Amino acid sequence: MSVDLAPSTEHLYAQVTPAGAFYAVSSPEHEGNRAILLRILEEGGVAPFATSTAMRWTQSNDAEEALRSIFRLQRLGLVRGSIAAPLPIEDRLEDILPSLLARLSDTSKALLADENGFYLAAAGFLHEAAEELAGLSADLLALQTRHSRLLKNNLRVSTEAWALVDPAGRSELGFWPLFIGKQRFMLIISGTPRLQNQAFVTLVQVLDQRYR
Repeated sequence: MSVDLAPSTEHLYAQVTPAGAFYAVSSPEHEGNRAILLRILEEGGVAPFATSTAMRWTQSNDAEEALRSIFRLQRLGLVRGSIAAPLPIEDRLEDILPSLLARLSDTSKALLADENGFYLAAAGFLHEAAEELAGLSADLLALQTRHSRLLKNNLRVSTEAWALVDPAGRSELGFWPLFIGKQRFMLIISGTPRLQNQAFVTLVQVLDQRYR
C-alpha cells in the first residue's frame, strides 16, 4: 500500500517506484536526484522514514531542505511511502534474473547483457539468439557513445534507449541501457515492455547490490 511520506508517521518506509528506478540508472551521471534515489533503493527498507534518514540520503545538514528534496521526488512519482517493509532479497542473482526478466515483457522474452556483448541471463530466447542479441547490444552501446554529442547536445534527445518498431511505432524489440556504478548493461525486451512494475525495481536493486 502506497501512502504519503511523513517523518512523524511511525513504521513508514520509503520505496523507489519503477519510474524512480529507471531514472536512477538511465544515465551514467549518478549525482543529484539519481544519487538520492540509489541511496533510498539501498536503505529504504532498513528502517522507517525519518528526518535523519532524509538528511543522510540527500547529504544535507538542513533538515527542512532534506525533507523538501524527498517530498519533491515523491511528487514526481519517483518515491513513495509504504506501510510494510519490503522483504529482503535473499536469492542469488543468477537464480532470480530469469524470472525477473520474463516479467518485463508481454511476451515473457527478455535478456540482460553487459557492455562487452555477453548475456548474463535470458528468458524466452534460445541460447544462440541470446548470444547474437547481446553482441548487437554492445554495438548499439558503442554507436550511442560515438554519436552522443549529436543526440544529446544538438538534438536534445534525453534517452539512450533504442528500439525496432512496427509501422504504428510500437516496439518489437527494445534496448535499454542500465548504468550500475561503473558498469553498463543492456536490457533487451521483445514485444511491449513492462518496466512499470515491481520486477524492474527488483532487477535494478539486485544489480546495484552486486555491481555498485
